Amino acid sequence: MNASPSASTLEPPAADAPAAAPAPAPLADPQSAPSVSRAYECQCGRPVYLRNSRCLACGTALGYVIERLGVVPLTPGAEPDTWAVHDDPQGPAWRRCANFESAAGCNWMVPLPQGQGGTGDHADDLGEGLCLACSTTRTIPDLSVPGNDELWRKLESAKRRLLSQLLALGLPVHTRFTDPVHGMSFDFLSSMPGQSHVMTGHQSGVITLNAEEAEDAVRERIRAEMREPYRTLLGHFRHEIGHYYWDLLIPGTPWQEGFRALFGDETQDYGVALQTHYDNGPPPDWALRFVTSYASTHPWEDWAETWAHYLHMADTVDTALSFGVNAANVELSRDLFELKDLWQPEHEGAPAFLDFLNGWVRLTSVLNELSRSMGQPDYYPFVLPHAAVGKLQFIHQLVAAQRGGTAAAPDVEAAAPQQQGPSGEAVAAAA
Repeated sequence: MNASPSASTLEPPAADAPAAAPAPAPLADPQSAPSVSRAYECQCGRPVYLRNSRCLACGTALGYVIERLGVVPLTPGAEPDTWAVHDDPQGPAWRRCANFESAAGCNWMVPLPQGQGGTGDHADDLGEGLCLACSTTRTIPDLSVPGNDELWRKLESAKRRLLSQLLALGLPVHTRFTDPVHGMSFDFLSSMPGQSHVMTGHQSGVITLNAEEAEDAVRERIRAEMREPYRTLLGHFRHEIGHYYWDLLIPGTPWQEGFRALFGDETQDYGVALQTHYDNGPPPDWALRFVTSYASTHPWEDWAETWAHYLHMADTVDTALSFGVNAANVELSRDLFELKDLWQPEHEGAPAFLDFLNGWVRLTSVLNELSRSMGQPDYYPFVLPHAAVGKLQFIHQLVAAQRGGTAAAPDVEAAAPQQQGPSGEAVAAAA
């Protein structure tokens, strides 16, 4: 089971490559280790987690270091208020993010300039004293309003989880400091009396989140009113960053033809499609073609929902593998997917992707039953339709190409086009 794109998925098949005969679904064969570990360890040997800034067992300082793609134990550096990684005390030095002691509680580390004993990495991308994650935040909630400090903490925590995964996948993560046109930024806003309601969405690299979504009771009420099976802060971030990466990676590239073959023609009117969805609801057969009902609104929303789903899958599988969870012997209530279900079954990376996909089916079957045993709703309240599997493979190959530093596009001639959908004119969208 391959949790994340591998080098073997980078090259598209030749246009005249013969299609592979449908084969029975292989048994999931989990890889022995995740692509990037989500299980971290203090120098004392005790487990620590992505949000920790201090080991609760021995008191060792901890911090997230981008160069290590994880939380590591720290030791005081040579200069005051500096830190080095515990297993490399003479190596590069870091400082705490300026938001470490703020309500955001950021545990990410800021590299010192090379002349001061640091790596200097990402220096141009950073705000004054801020780490890469905090440097992407353009607007924070009004902290003079009681309770907004807690909402800001939850928003930043979810964003750090998102960005740590994007970095691990090798996707470009840049702020407006170095790329005013294509850099990402986040506005955390609250609706004010007499003003328009703040809509969560994306526009030209700026992702807006209504800070009220960080309030569990409010978010659950909205989820119930909209009859959604799932609504989380992290899900919002993953959906909206999907719009951002569509803008960044698809238009004007060879990937656009493959996108339209799978997701539909995005040039149709987005506003009309959105209004039609809210007036009439999703098509009756949406569950056979889309990962969620909202994905049926428009090709951009289908892309963003499928993108978010892929990030959910990859991060959860990496986390499970990091902690030694093996779902290979799970008894399933439904069949596994087969090569013929993929968009490009003949692609050299297809078997690895299929193992990842079927491993996900096995893992979520166990997680759902564990949730039921606690009287909780299903952990994974979705059923992946066969039509969505090809879209997930497309995203998998696109991410792999970014990780491999190539813009190689898939061979769209070898793939049968699927349904066309409505489309629009602006990437800004309600989540």
